[in-house]
Amino acid sequence: SLLYLQEPSNKRVRPLARVTSLANLISPVRNGAVRRFGQTIQSFALRSDSKSPGCPQKSCSRSAAPTPPKRRNSVLWSEMLDVNMKESLSTKEIKRQEAIYEMSRGEQDLIEDLKLARKAYHDPMLKLSIMSEEELTHIFGDLDSYIPLHEDLLASLGEATKPDGTVEQIGPILVKWLPRLHAYKGYCSNQLAAKALLDQKKQDRRVQDFLQRCLESPFSRKLDLWSFLDIPRSRLVKYPLLLKEILRHTPKDHPDIQILEEAISIIQGVLSDINLKKGESECQYYIDKLEYLDEKQKDPRIEGSKALLCHGELKNKNGHKLYVFLFQDILVLTRPVTRNERQAYQVYRQPIPVQELLLEDLQDGDVKMGGSFRGAFGNSDKAKNIFRVRFQDPCPGQSHTLQANDVFHKQQWVNCIRTAIAPFQLTAATAELKELPELSEESEENNPSASNIKAQKRQSAMSGITEMELDESTSECGSILDSEEAKGLKTHRTPSGHRKTREKQLSGKQKETLV
Repeated sequence: SLLYLQEPSNKRVRPLARVTSLANLISPVRNGAVRRFGQTIQSFALRSDSKSPGCPQKSCSRSAAPTPPKRRNSVLWSEMLDVNMKESLSTKEIKRQEAIYEMSRGEQDLIEDLKLARKAYHDPMLKLSIMSEEELTHIFGDLDSYIPLHEDLLASLGEATKPDGTVEQIGPILVKWLPRLHAYKGYCSNQLAAKALLDQKKQDRRVQDFLQRCLESPFSRKLDLWSFLDIPRSRLVKYPLLLKEILRHTPKDHPDIQILEEAISIIQGVLSDINLKKGESECQYYIDKLEYLDEKQKDPRIEGSKALLCHGELKNKNGHKLYVFLFQDILVLTRPVTRNERQAYQVYRQPIPVQELLLEDLQDGDVKMGGSFRGAFGNSDKAKNIFRVRFQDPCPGQSHTLQANDVFHKQQWVNCIRTAIAPFQLTAATAELKELPELSEESEENNPSASNIKAQKRQSAMSGITEMELDESTSECGSILDSEEAKGLKTHRTPSGHRKTREKQLSGKQKETLV
């Protein structure tokens, strides 16, 4: 149990009345400032960047000690049985009934939370004009419509429960009910946009103050508003686990065995459909927030994307923060910007189609990071968690050395990119092209020497030259080939002297045209 500071025993304190709604408790006129903690990082778990108030509002007069948060009963099914009944059941059957009871109890808790979200948050904010009806509809969606859905399951489980508290067969009930969960497609698809709007509205001090008061009230159980709005999604992913637990404790000769296996298959299909729809919605959400500096950056593969394989913050070689999106067919690097208090993403350089993408998994210390990293790391320190992405064809003139926050996130990116490019990888002959020219990390679109590089590469490919490196540290006006690297141009051995002659000619041309 939690310990709270108590007032002196000789001081008279008026006890707090029990409330389930703040509609009549908060005055829209008196709203004090509430300090907020900064953003916190989450995990697929897909939940993390929400801002929540952290300190209680100071009152002009001293108030009573805080009321302990409301707690839910965690009674086990077996604890409600009498001794004789408990002795008549096998251990396996008791565990089976426990799992069925856990599902039933979870439905009851879900229904209570959905009703609470409407009664304690939606209705008061609408009545007090803290948010508009349109904003509340966007954030809460059609949450009310799911209450009857779960009440139906709860009623069916109640009807199947015998006087002694046991449920003989649950499979037919679930097979009939689970397909109705497809109704959550729209709600889950809207969650990303709803979360963004809620975070934006939290900048409003009236919204901030209201949500903080709710958080301090017993009915909230110390959960913020988004926790309540995310409860349906978290409940959905629990269904397969609950069903597998029931199946695990069901005897092999029980009539529920095959039906429960069918139910598990149904819920997995439902979740797959919801995830697909949610992924498409998330993909479109970010596509709509992209800003292009040049019409050449626009690619039909971006607008046509239906899946976002990976996205997140990385740093480039100069230490600048980039937000990178790996869509199903194209990699897009962006700079996060704010437009009218809304997040947007300015496309950085030319997007790289997956079929033209090359990935280099660099070892720690392979690259010296410049820019802001020089002061932080120094010459002796090694840059860690880095990898490089670039075009197969050097014509676009782009290579990006990227740094993740840690080795875990680096490996996630590397794995995602490898998975994306795997279908486009060629035969074993292309394995010789692991070290293509190391291209400038600056744009070469306006550089007249770019066409020369392309022509030289084609000549080199015909002559058997398969490895050469271009220095990545270049200026905005164009790429620069380091003279020492030009001297170190590598070739395969051949019996003919013609190839070596072509090498020398090519090397000389590169020194003349690239300064």
